[in-house]
Amino acid sequence: MSELKEGLRFELQAQCPVTGARAGLMHTPHGVVETPVFMPVGTQATVKSLMPRQIEEELDAKIILSNTYHLYLRPGHELIRQLGGLHQFMNWPRAILTDSGGFQV
Repeated sequence: MSELKEGLRFELQAQCPVTGARAGLMHTPHGVVETPVFMPVGTQATVKSLMPRQIEEELDAKIILSNTYHLYLRPGHELIRQLGGLHQFMNWPRAILTDSGGFQV
């Protein structure tokens, strides 16, 4: 197991001796995510055409991805902070992965 940050750790379950591909469990404060994983993309804090309840209950997604740069541009980090953080803003109780948006910059 590797400790990445307080409340976040990765538990290796299996590794391919040929390719190095790994399967494991990512433990987060918002739940455990099996990897590899299908991760819906909510670039601007929403997965297009789906409600958070549908993503959680019908897709059973354990994690979604959002783009930090896009959120910084609109609606902005101050508004997200005022509304209680990204989980509250997105109405998403499970894990969120954010990418930096460096490609867009």
